[in-house]
Amino acid sequence: MSGTFVGMPAFPEAAREAVGNATLRGNLRHATHTIRAKRARAVAELSDWAELREAGRRIKDHTLRHLDRYLEQLEESVTAAGGTVHWAADAEEANRIVTRLVQATGESEVVKVKSMATQEIGLNEALEAAGIRAYETDLAELIVQLGKDRPSHILVPAIHRNRGEIRDIFTEEMGTWGRPAPEGLTDTPAELAEAARLHLREKFLRAKVGISGANFMVAETGTLVVVESEGNGRMCLTLPETLISVVGIEKVVPSWRDLEVFLQTLPRSSTAERMNPYTSMWTGTTDGDGPSTFHLVLLDNGRTDTLADTVGRQALRCIRCSACLNVCPVYERAGGHAYGSVYPGPIGAILSPQLRGTASEIDASLPYASSLCGACYEVCPVAIDIPEVLVHLRERVAEGGPAVRQGNRVLLKPAKGHAAERAAVRAARWALAHPAALRTGQRLASRTRRLHPRTLPGPGRAWTGTRDLPPVPAEPFRDWWQRTHGGKDASK
Repeated sequence: MSGTFVGMPAFPEAAREAVGNATLRGNLRHATHTIRAKRARAVAELSDWAELREAGRRIKDHTLRHLDRYLEQLEESVTAAGGTVHWAADAEEANRIVTRLVQATGESEVVKVKSMATQEIGLNEALEAAGIRAYETDLAELIVQLGKDRPSHILVPAIHRNRGEIRDIFTEEMGTWGRPAPEGLTDTPAELAEAARLHLREKFLRAKVGISGANFMVAETGTLVVVESEGNGRMCLTLPETLISVVGIEKVVPSWRDLEVFLQTLPRSSTAERMNPYTSMWTGTTDGDGPSTFHLVLLDNGRTDTLADTVGRQALRCIRCSACLNVCPVYERAGGHAYGSVYPGPIGAILSPQLRGTASEIDASLPYASSLCGACYEVCPVAIDIPEVLVHLRERVAEGGPAVRQGNRVLLKPAKGHAAERAAVRAARWALAHPAALRTGQRLASRTRRLHPRTLPGPGRAWTGTRDLPPVPAEPFRDWWQRTHGGKDASK
């Protein structure tokens, strides 16, 4: 199963199917409303939240402007601390590097934690093709893996599942992956958590190789940071002999002082906690403490291209808190699978089309998966103006995608599927420039209004499939003005 979801239908088609699932809508409504209410209370406790938000934005923008310098500093720091740094331009190269590193240990199993970047590149599938089995250890990721499912939320990947469904998955699938679920397992949270704990404990104790992501990387010391709530991360980061971390290049921050800001804003925005129960930090290797071998794979995979876009690059500020998903009315009804990406919701609607391009049907549709209500911007702890980027990407899609350079000329490929829209805009521009033709058209429309359809044919069905056309008034405004104001010029 691909972690990149490419080949899925466009968002409108996938969302239409999801909206028809009453159980899914109920699960999402309950979970997102609960999380957003807790987050609001946690944020309200800080009188300087606005200042922290602005500080986070500035730190991220500064780092992105000087990303080359900080990545080189990070490599030097990690290497000096005993680690090895690898650079991966794309998913294929990253998968090849990690597979080779695991094979060099002679092991055929790995345990994983904080692995959104590895889901982005489809690492589990690449390892499986090489005969290596990867075990997800986060509870929600475990549920998704056992259920042969896809993640649907950044923070809570199994948010679309309720307790009864999780019990059934554990009962039916745990035995095929290791220790089976206890007999008579119920759907109480304590029993489900205990079943997962027992199932995973044997894997933690047996695994010689761990694979992780990271929430942050500190350039000045080469320190990597993972924040989590269950303790599985601490197990994956300390027990194996070899640790391989796959991290997007945008996760670097310059200093420990900068890290302090995000360790305040991330937990409150994500889990509504004052601080995460587990904050693990490691710098290279230390004799007798933790893994003896550490590899850091720095992943580009479209991030440099995104950085080149002065409007779209703000998506790289994202610290993966998921606050935007929990307030989004579109996500609440459609769920994460409809976005066709490991990054669902508002942030996914601007991040995925930039990392993957807008050539596919699903990626071209994502910038339109929003009502532009702005709730996502209001809760973002690093002030990403998601509505601004959505409109920017819509323009790119309408123009035909990214610019193509030919010599000294920059060309835009003609857009597919927008010919009718462009024709309508050209016709409107001509009519508004010719008052007599506009007046004639308005009168003709008013006199034939009883014959007008309520929906549009052809490509127009995409707009009128869920809404009626507005009724044409019985009398144009110009005629009404002339009749009621004695023929005086309506423009004065």
